[in-house]
Amino acid sequence: MLLPTSSVFSQKKINITKAVVSIQDLTSLKPVYSARVFNAKGGKYIGLTNSNGKVGLKRIPTYIIIKHAKYIDRKISKQELINSNFKIYLTEKKFTYDELVISATRTPEFKKDISQKIDLIKSTEIKNLNQSSTADLLSSTGSVMVQKSQQGGGSPIIRGFETNKVLIVVDGVRMNNAIYRGGHLQNVITLDNAILDRVEVLYGPGSVIYGSDALGGVMSFYTKPPEFSRNEKIKTKSSFYSRYFSAANGYSLHADCSVGSENIASLTSISYNKFGDLKQGRNRSPFLQDFGSRNWFVRHTNGVDSIFSNPDPDVQIGSAYEQIDFLQKINIIQSPELFHSFNFQFSTSGDIPRYDRLTLLNNNSPKFAEWHYGPQQRLLASYTLIFNQHSGKLKLFDYLKLVTAYQNIEESRITRKFQNSLRENRMEKLNIYSLNLNFFKQIDKNELKYGIEASYNDVASNAFANNIFNDSVFNLDTRYPDGGSSMFSSAIFISNSYEHSKKLIFHQGIRYSYTDLNAKFIDQTFFPFPYNSINQNNSAVNGSLGLVYSPFKKDNVRFLLNIGSGFRAPNVDDLSKVFESVPGNLLIPNPNLKNEYSYTGEIGADCKLKTNMIFSLNSYFTLLNNAITVQNSQFNGSDSIFYNNEMSRVMMTVNKGAAYIYGVESKLQGNITPFLSILASFNYTYGRIITDTIPYPLDHIPPIFGKLSMQYAANRFKGEVFVNYSGWKRVQDYNLVGEDNYLYATQYGMPSWYTLNIRMSFTFNKYLNLQVAAENILDHNYRVFASNISAPGRNIILTLRASF
Repeated sequence: MLLPTSSVFSQKKINITKAVVSIQDLTSLKPVYSARVFNAKGGKYIGLTNSNGKVGLKRIPTYIIIKHAKYIDRKISKQELINSNFKIYLTEKKFTYDELVISATRTPEFKKDISQKIDLIKSTEIKNLNQSSTADLLSSTGSVMVQKSQQGGGSPIIRGFETNKVLIVVDGVRMNNAIYRGGHLQNVITLDNAILDRVEVLYGPGSVIYGSDALGGVMSFYTKPPEFSRNEKIKTKSSFYSRYFSAANGYSLHADCSVGSENIASLTSISYNKFGDLKQGRNRSPFLQDFGSRNWFVRHTNGVDSIFSNPDPDVQIGSAYEQIDFLQKINIIQSPELFHSFNFQFSTSGDIPRYDRLTLLNNNSPKFAEWHYGPQQRLLASYTLIFNQHSGKLKLFDYLKLVTAYQNIEESRITRKFQNSLRENRMEKLNIYSLNLNFFKQIDKNELKYGIEASYNDVASNAFANNIFNDSVFNLDTRYPDGGSSMFSSAIFISNSYEHSKKLIFHQGIRYSYTDLNAKFIDQTFFPFPYNSINQNNSAVNGSLGLVYSPFKKDNVRFLLNIGSGFRAPNVDDLSKVFESVPGNLLIPNPNLKNEYSYTGEIGADCKLKTNMIFSLNSYFTLLNNAITVQNSQFNGSDSIFYNNEMSRVMMTVNKGAAYIYGVESKLQGNITPFLSILASFNYTYGRIITDTIPYPLDHIPPIFGKLSMQYAANRFKGEVFVNYSGWKRVQDYNLVGEDNYLYATQYGMPSWYTLNIRMSFTFNKYLNLQVAAENILDHNYRVFASNISAPGRNIILTLRASF
């Protein structure tokens, strides 16, 4: 049926009794699928929009109401329908409890039924945030702080936990591996944010479902699925964007294409990002003075390392890099009950300079002429099977999900001292095999989830030194045991959600995990350890209890209570690494490390201030037992050792008795009107190591931080003004021997900062969209806590998007 034309309206308004209504997103102009249409009088159901966002009205009521879980309800009169040419626009909600999330139990659940705090970043918000990397995407939310040692990096911090104490999962596969270190990591940038469909951040221990490493939280990334056709015609969908960002004088290119029939669909995606040297802000506070200025840099010219003056000290020379990402997905619907997904991801980079090390001085001369990570490669190949039985014949489960995966990781570190002919090369290669099998069973008011999990990590570590003038090769100590290392883990778990009533839901869970680690030292020329191998096996039992209480019928208030334990088994990096973690500090193996455990209690509340506005408040306390941290140690009775041609203090990773972390998180978000929305977030964390005297600061604890935002959405247009902020990290709150990087802070610690930012988006038509942003408009100079590179100065971002 064709839509009535405007000429028909003007001539025969009174005779219009039926029509086809087109429902679209207010800002993107995309059709809204599965919107429900009701007669406002009596609430009688009329119809559901199809994939083109259209629904037929056999008879036009005086008023209709349009409802959708992701959009604000809209009531429209018959005359408004006619005046709009039967084209209606809906405004997306900024927050809703009716959304499904997966990360809490690995099975879909409504967000309102989950007792743990979960932040959801939807695909529309990922697009709107318009960030150049996944690390920057997380940082821009105002709920996760991200540390950087170089531009090509980003280490998320959740509730004072970082790196191998928070878990990263992509499409159901854990990324944390046997060499995830306790310092700072850059692995999250190997996830292409251009192809992400959604991100879920689960706060608090997730070890019952995910096992080791999930102490502070779980970051689950879900890539976009290919789209199936809803009829016999082949459905094709393509998108492209080009982005420019001025602070790094860089650009991004992305293209993806989905092709699908009713039963088979394919998605292909490729992205390329090129970052120039990052420019920091010019406007400095009195506490910074010339802190972070890049006044010099080293170049190897005519066979000599030479020092050059930087014509613009705000340009951080030695921070440029490039990266390419590829994804291929094939999904198959074998039957209404059986679904298959084949997922291939590949990410590789050019050399990534370790900016902080390139700025170090030794006796007023540069310490390094070269320090960079070699091309960082991540390959993932996974297969997912979902069986969702409709017959009910199988008594053990209603739903089954199997995820098997293979990952290949390659990392390398290349260093050369200033005016030294020897270049040191250390390479790590990992082969990782994993299996995860999850079941779901509904029994009366109980939702039972149980499963098994297993993974195997094989680590090969190699090293050599070569003379840059004659290519002669020399032996070199490896980062990890040169005889190879392996780590096997397996687990069984069960959890249950019991809906006592509409007001009260209980959650319970328990998990048993087993870990076996083996490492072998062959060449002990460099370090004559009193052992030639490390063999460990550990087991752990952890559990969780949760409660959701909604005292009122309208669900406008929720109270949350959680008690849970988490654990982390020492990995290859903890037990066997030899590494200069901080210049002058040498970290050596400790074969006697044990599991560290966390015990967390959390109380929270959500309150709907109006239909689409919510205020949330969460407080938590975590006790760490056998906390794994770094402290001064000895080797062969000496507290210092000659390493890399200089004396270094001996450090060791140890179980440090006990530590505690507590904090408060609050957030106000939602729609003030259908066109105006706000967000305000606040995060406070405090952590200490318990000692015999005065508690000592625990590392990785961020200062106060958050975000303030106001967004306006109108026909085809979206605009946002926002402020990101951080409080002081005082010197007395730094862990001087841990990973807080006091060496790269000011004498006062890390000063507070804020940035004023604006972004806009305009949709020309359903094919073309333009985004413009100005970040750090005031060009403030600042560094994020524990970071070793200054943040971008004023940054103009231009993005042109096309979709077909």
